[in-house]
Amino acid sequence: MPRLQFALFHRPSANCGRTGYNVTVMLLTREQLQERLFALHRASLELVKDVSLEHLLEQIAKLACEQAGAQYAALGVLDDEGRLIKFISVGMSENEIKKMAHPPVGRGLIGELMNTEHALRVPVIQDHPKSVGFPEHHPAMISLLGVPIRAGSKQFGQIYLTNKIGGPEFDEDDEMIIQMLAAYASAAIQNARLVEQMRERDFTLTRRHTDITLLNGIASTLTSSLELDEILNKTLELVIDYMKVEAGEIFLLEDDKETLRMVLHRGQDAEAFWNQNIFRVGEGYPGMAAKTRQALVGSSIKDDKNFLRDAIIHAGFQQFACIPLLSGENLMGVINVATRKTEPFDERNIELLVAVGASAGLAIDNAKLHTSARRLAVLEERDRIGMDLHDGIIQSIYGVGLALEGAQHTLNEDPRSAKERIQHAITGLNQAIRDIRTYILDLRPRQLGNDGLMNGIKRLVAEYRANTFSEVNLTEPDSDLDELPHSHSVALFHICQESLANIAKHAKAKKVEVAFWIAQDRLLMEIHDDGKGFDVEKMKTSIGHGLANMQTRVHAVGGDADISSNIGEGTTVLVWVPYGKRP
Repeated sequence: MPRLQFALFHRPSANCGRTGYNVTVMLLTREQLQERLFALHRASLELVKDVSLEHLLEQIAKLACEQAGAQYAALGVLDDEGRLIKFISVGMSENEIKKMAHPPVGRGLIGELMNTEHALRVPVIQDHPKSVGFPEHHPAMISLLGVPIRAGSKQFGQIYLTNKIGGPEFDEDDEMIIQMLAAYASAAIQNARLVEQMRERDFTLTRRHTDITLLNGIASTLTSSLELDEILNKTLELVIDYMKVEAGEIFLLEDDKETLRMVLHRGQDAEAFWNQNIFRVGEGYPGMAAKTRQALVGSSIKDDKNFLRDAIIHAGFQQFACIPLLSGENLMGVINVATRKTEPFDERNIELLVAVGASAGLAIDNAKLHTSARRLAVLEERDRIGMDLHDGIIQSIYGVGLALEGAQHTLNEDPRSAKERIQHAITGLNQAIRDIRTYILDLRPRQLGNDGLMNGIKRLVAEYRANTFSEVNLTEPDSDLDELPHSHSVALFHICQESLANIAKHAKAKKVEVAFWIAQDRLLMEIHDDGKGFDVEKMKTSIGHGLANMQTRVHAVGGDADISSNIGEGTTVLVWVPYGKRP
């Protein structure tokens, strides 16, 4: 059998930096050579399993040191631009590394290997023309074996081995073994980088999911409510939770367009924040963010003369961010967050908050418009009631007064005529009382309570009958409605209340019919009066009438309503809600 001659060195298994190797020259059989290659193959396969890039690089350097019998080993890593970004060494102690002024920067033989596709074997480093020497406190190194780690035309890094143990220099067999290791290392590094990229993508997707959750939460709040307090509280709560900060606040721009006033604070040290709760536009952080309409971030507020709130600094806060709340071109206010952490705010988080500020600003604007519209509706309704009282009830009472005055003049001369006038006055007063009760019925809405739908409807019918002296009939359903959800009962109760109030106020009806019945999977309610009727399309556009509210209430529980009316013939309100189990 053919025999090959190799020099083998008995090496320690743990630390390739140790010396004291025994040199033995012996002949290796082909089987022994194969065994050595198989051992390298098995060790290299372990590299592919390692998905931590930092640990992997150190393992490659150690394995190269062991396989080639080197006192020192190192592994340089290049970035995508071919620059040396990592240099991991094996064989030197922590103290030796710390004594050196700086790690290698890619000059000399290191730079030579970075720009070649071939291995580099040098018996004496100092004799090579490309050598630039070593920095102060660097260990003495003589022989060198360098092998590039490549995949196709791309170089990932290099393996450096120095000071061949038991021999003057590294030989061809060492070069062959390390080249094989470099091939394995190339695959392992690519695998580790792919894993890192996957982790980065997973982290990015996780953050995007968090961002979307925040935006969805705010969007849900903004679309589900027109109440300003609810919008402000929910928005600030979500922002503080997302940013993981200790405190936050919201300033709103007042009607003078020059004053920012704090309306809400959440989190720690409320006293420090409320200590200064008013700013002029352009003053301090809130005012500057409002004036520029741009996000303002302070990474060290204690050193910023523009930050005017010493109490917040004394409370230990380090960073502050102000985001303008915008509705198109209109400034609504600013939202601020503060933290005691020293790590700077993430730029991406600030960009997200700018988007939140725009959405929240639009919602605040809509809530204010809604409040103004409701205030206007109340004022118009008050004006209408005032006109109705003046033109109707007050005029009626004034007429009664004139009738009584006339009866007083004729009391002695014509007692019969005076008596008739007094009786007419009494009738007029009773009518005025009924009209006043109608307004009381309309202005004092009742609540359903816990007595069930039909008991609530009976109360409404009894009150209507007492306040109008009109005939009203109630037809109850065949069953007790145990399966009717409470939300459906509330909707029907308020629709019946609104209908009876409208009839009492406007219809001048003599008879009203309220009927309930069950048809398949629906509960129906019909309210019909024989009053004067109205133009449905015209009334839908009038402020102060409840037709739109009826539709909104019944649609919210999955039902529908139909309102029909003819002038001089009365009105019918037909409403249905889901009832029982659907097939």
